Amino acid sequence: MPHFIALVEVWLKKGLVDAEGKSVKEALNDMGYPIIDARVGKVYRIELEANSKEEAEKLIDEICRRLLANPVKDIYRFSVHET
Repeated sequence: MPHFIALVEVWLKKGLVDAEGKSVKEALNDMGYPIIDARVGKVYRIELEANSKEEAEKLIDEICRRLLANPVKDIYRFSVHET
């Protein structure tokens, strides 16, 4: 069965306070960098088996909806590549 690698990014929805991102922005500004905004998210690298890229994408989308992202506060995106 083919192997796939998925990279999943999970971010807070726009409009929600990203306290960690705000702290990073302020620290970088204090260091003299001209940072306008900073956001902190999570990246997951998942290796899986599937019969096709389409099946792998369907599985990853389901994993995101069921575990990795909270639909109330998060958005996610992913890419899937065959190894």
